[in-house]
Amino acid sequence: MIGILIITHGTLGDSLIECAAHVMNKDQEQLACLAVCTHDDPDNLLPKALDLATKLNTGDGVLILSDMYGATPCNIVAKLLQPGLVEGVAGVNLPMLVRAITYRHESLATLVEKAVSGGREGVVYFNRENCEHYGQV
Repeated sequence: MIGILIITHGTLGDSLIECAAHVMNKDQEQLACLAVCTHDDPDNLLPKALDLATKLNTGDGVLILSDMYGATPCNIVAKLLQPGLVEGVAGVNLPMLVRAITYRHESLATLVEKAVSGGREGVVYFNRENCEHYGQV
């Protein structure tokens, strides 16, 4: 099973893990997060991130999810990437995480594709007309 590490600003990672457990009705193994706070030195967080990624990898690799591309959490992820072993995706949201958890028994390459598509497809503009069509109003 592929390990999943979430590196985000503040408590977003904890909240996503809590929400995923609620949606999937169970806690997940090989899933952890690392919070990046305003006062943190990214150089001090890098060894913690590496340690977490190492612990989460039981031989199938690790997918690391970050919140904003180009921000500090993403920059930490970039230093951990190892093609085919440790892959990264930015823009984490709950649909992305749920999709990643669901497909973590597939290959790492497949998991990356599923996570990205889950995140993208989870962003939907809806209005009253859409909701009425589906009986949601």
